[in-house]
Amino acid sequence: MGIFVFLPLVLPLTAWPVARLAELHLHPRTATRLLTAVAVVMSVCSTLCLALLMVVGTAQLPGNPLPDGWSDPEVRAAVPYDGIAGRAAIPALAAVATACGRTLWRHRRVTRRARRALSGLPGRRVVVLPDDTPYAYALPGGPGGPGGPGGPGGPGGPGGSDGSGRIVVTTALLAGLRPAERRALFAHERAHLAARHHRHLLAVHLAARANPFLRPLRSAVLYTAERWADEAAAQAVGDRRAVARAIGKAALLTPAAPAPTLPALAAVGPVPRRVAALLAPAPAVRRWPPVCTAVGAAAWGAAAGTAVSAMSSANSAVTLFLTLYAATPL
Repeated sequence: MGIFVFLPLVLPLTAWPVARLAELHLHPRTATRLLTAVAVVMSVCSTLCLALLMVVGTAQLPGNPLPDGWSDPEVRAAVPYDGIAGRAAIPALAAVATACGRTLWRHRRVTRRARRALSGLPGRRVVVLPDDTPYAYALPGGPGGPGGPGGPGGPGGPGGSDGSGRIVVTTALLAGLRPAERRALFAHERAHLAARHHRHLLAVHLAARANPFLRPLRSAVLYTAERWADEAAAQAVGDRRAVARAIGKAALLTPAAPAPTLPALAAVGPVPRRVAALLAPAPAVRRWPPVCTAVGAAAWGAAAGTAVSAMSSANSAVTLFLTLYAATPL
């Protein structure tokens, strides 16, 4: 296996071209799902390989509790410079575990605080807060039942949604929007809840914590998830310009996030690009550009390279795992 065992740590670099092409030329829904899957697969492979490198590199140290077979020459031969790699993998793996743990802890803490702050309010899909700071976000989970018929959370109201969660908006933001723009805002937040965008965003945040080379994929998913919600809102209200105006006004009115928020709440994406995309024709709902075009050839080439990289990462990690398994005494 030799030097190829280190491939899972650096192969995420090959996903950068497909991230750029996907956010430019794929439908936002397809791009979000594709890039999230690629980020998760590559982060799991790199983390597993990092853990196995640590095991191989430290198995021969005196006093370790690992099986004696893991320090055999045959096992060490599978990993070049096993001692150096193993010792370097210890702080690297600790940093990955700490970063991912902090992200999960922060996610859980902010979710609990947000739900606790809304627990005393009526169990409706839309919560309007009397606040001079303009902001709005979709809070996943929580009460799933709609409010009264015709109300903000009831059937036909602006808060009705197929996804479980609540939409939080302040009076300051609503005051700055026209009725059509308010409908577009609610439709955008409903799309976040219905598509469970918070899961995609949390997954890519964890992947970027596990391997910094995956940060461009995280940035791409932050953008494509917002574009997915934009297109869903435009289809729901039937007016792409109204959605573009709502996004632009909300961005101008909202100076910053009011508090540390979930990745799904804080992700607004590059607003000028989103507005420009909404002023253009709706993207075609195709899974990938035709291979006969220049863009399609580049996209297919980048996708093929990313697929090969993901398979190479998985192969290296699994091969090292099987090597250790074979050397484990029964």
